[in-house]
Amino acid sequence: MGAPIENVLVYGYGVMGRGVATTFAGAGFPTLVKSRRAGGLGDLPAGAKALDRLPPQAPDLIVEFVPEDVRAKQAVYAEIEAAYSGVAPEEKPLIASGTSGLDLVELARGMKHPERFLGVHYFMPADTAPIVEVMAGLATPPTEVDRVADALKRAGKEPVVLYKPIVGFLINRLQHAILHEAYYLIEAGVASVEDIDRAARRMLAPRMCLNGLIQQKDIGGLKIHAEAQASIVPKLFHNAVPNPMLQTMVALGRTGLSAGKGFYDWSGCDVEAVRQQASSQLARLLEFLKDGLGAPAPRTQPKSMPKKVSGL
Repeated sequence: MGAPIENVLVYGYGVMGRGVATTFAGAGFPTLVKSRRAGGLGDLPAGAKALDRLPPQAPDLIVEFVPEDVRAKQAVYAEIEAAYSGVAPEEKPLIASGTSGLDLVELARGMKHPERFLGVHYFMPADTAPIVEVMAGLATPPTEVDRVADALKRAGKEPVVLYKPIVGFLINRLQHAILHEAYYLIEAGVASVEDIDRAARRMLAPRMCLNGLIQQKDIGGLKIHAEAQASIVPKLFHNAVPNPMLQTMVALGRTGLSAGKGFYDWSGCDVEAVRQQASSQLARLLEFLKDGLGAPAPRTQPKSMPKKVSGL
């Protein structure tokens, strides 16, 4: 791994950009924010500085948070590469897209130095959610991915590292696989929104909090799990089409909490209070999972399998 990342520029200052800037600045990284609203930003975290143009000296890492539009993001990457075209290749900034669902291979198309490009996926709220996904682009060396993961660790995050690009990263792919089935069950009248959420809160989530997704199956026994897979997987709702019920809801303006209606009726609720409560409750839960359960009992923690064995 090369020299550690020492300074960061956050390109774009919406909700996510603000949270990420807070994380890096709070950990002592010299942090710049590039925004067209630089002169009017009154909520910059302590230690951060806002600019309306890229600085003359290349930052070690630039994390981009502009709207989820391929052309808009590609225009930003072209601007960054042009600004630092005279910098030696190994000193050019690493450019990290903050996309959650766009294809990194497509985003990097047309870049002069795709080896300096990767993805960094934060979760809301970015300043308190512990996990951040770091994913290589098609040409990104593993050493550069590791440098970014190291910077995230020093900023207090727990990086999940992917050395190959795949649309949706890891967590969103798992999440959308569950949600696609859940939406089908709602649409088909099999289960209510409330019952699906109750099952998630009271059974799926607690077990995953303690033992993850895969380790839980080891504990329960893979023979029973394999037999259940053989029976259930062929009957799951497999297609490659975004759920039409969800797409129609959004087209009609039923976009959730902010609109007052989504899968639930939020009319009369305090939008900011709901979000603050969700954030604070998540922080308390994560703190409890970290310290409140006590140390594992002796001889209860498995070892990782060698990759050639676990991946067969």
